[in-house]
Amino acid sequence: MKKTAMAKSSAKKLMGKMTAPGVGGFGNTEATAVNRREQRKLDQAQGLVPFAVKLNGALVVQIETNAKERGIELNALVAELLTKALAV
Repeated sequence: MKKTAMAKSSAKKLMGKMTAPGVGGFGNTEATAVNRREQRKLDQAQGLVPFAVKLNGALVVQIETNAKERGIELNALVAELLTKALAV
């Protein structure tokens, strides 16, 4: 392999490491970052099930705004709203 090709290859490796998930600035890593598989296992342990729906954009904005105002996660707010609506 030529010297220029080796330099190009090592530069690509370095760029890949710099853009890798979980790597912060100056080599800081996020200790609390959880990959998708681990997050799925944690959700299953809590009895959570993924549930996708299609909603009107205006309704989504309203729900997101309400969640931000109350300082809770979007999932928690939607679960609370559904629980209240189904209790009637």
